Amino acid sequence: MPSEVSKRFLHVVGARPNFMKAAPVLAALAGRAEQTLVHTGQHYDAAMSEVFFDQLGLPAPDVDLEVGSGSHAAQTAQIMTRFEPVLLERRPDFVVVYGDVNSTVAATLVASKLLVRVAHVEAGLRSRDRKMPEEINRLVTDTLADLLFTPSTDGDDNLRAEGVAADKIHFVGNVMIDTLVRLLPAAAALGTRARLGLPRPYVLVTLHRPSNVDDPATLAPLLAALGRAAASHDVVFPVHPRTRGRLAESGVAVPERIRLLEPLGYLEFLDLQREAAAVITDSGGIQEESTFLGVPCITVRENTERPVTVTLGTNVLVGRDPLRMLAELERALEGGTGGRATGAVRPPLWDGRAAERIAPILLERA
Repeated sequence: MPSEVSKRFLHVVGARPNFMKAAPVLAALAGRAEQTLVHTGQHYDAAMSEVFFDQLGLPAPDVDLEVGSGSHAAQTAQIMTRFEPVLLERRPDFVVVYGDVNSTVAATLVASKLLVRVAHVEAGLRSRDRKMPEEINRLVTDTLADLLFTPSTDGDDNLRAEGVAADKIHFVGNVMIDTLVRLLPAAAALGTRARLGLPRPYVLVTLHRPSNVDDPATLAPLLAALGRAAASHDVVFPVHPRTRGRLAESGVAVPERIRLLEPLGYLEFLDLQREAAAVITDSGGIQEESTFLGVPCITVRENTERPVTVTLGTNVLVGRDPLRMLAELERALEGGTGGRATGAVRPPLWDGRAAERIAPILLERA
């Protein structure tokens, strides 16, 4: 019988959420298997990529595909073309993919056609909205994957309803929370709020999804509403590179009262998030982090693939309606206690130990 260290895993990451999910799994398998880390380069901006490797303690990638930006089709095709020879050379027991980005589905397609088994970390999430590219990525990846690690029980329900065999599905909890738990003390020690001169309370904003930022007819009213909120509350907006580009192209004005910041590293953003009175976002990961932190979250989307953050956590969906967004913000600021939402609980197994549950399953199946 082969020893554990003779087992080989190839991890594929390409964007900020992947880094946070891969770090604890890599750590849980360290010394117990041969591991290769492939960075596709899907996020090529240093502020959105390299800094996260440094802060999360991720090893330098063994392979960097350097794909960069492009349309969904072009980017996915480039990843597949560049990943195939790497996989043929390395021949791991499992390719481990994370989340729902283009890197996830591209690596899954290549591995499946080469008959290399795939393990999907953060499987089973569904928004029921096929207009979202991420939903297509999730559906394809979960259909092809051999092991599916779910962060919440609704993921198990979704996969069973889609006909996935029960022995492939493993409810392990949320690896994003593993990283948050490990690094929260380091984030809290930074004093980011004080360093930036932010008073309390403040509202933290992130917007980057095409449905919110690509069309000026949608983006302008959202920013105007944030400007209204900034009349009575400090509003802080670290601007994603994609959003900054859209602002420059469209000429949409940002109200002066909104404080714009450059993209932040994971630790700095986590430090601001934990002290925020409320968060306004369209990010899936921030819905999860704010739920764990107990910070009210207003999500500018019609749906979410993380419904547990609504049913158990601090999250509320407002669509792209600026008036609803403002109403929910006021409700959150009035109903919270020191920026903490009342009545919310942490979902099961969001305890910082998901990777510890993943590692033995991978080793056994390899």
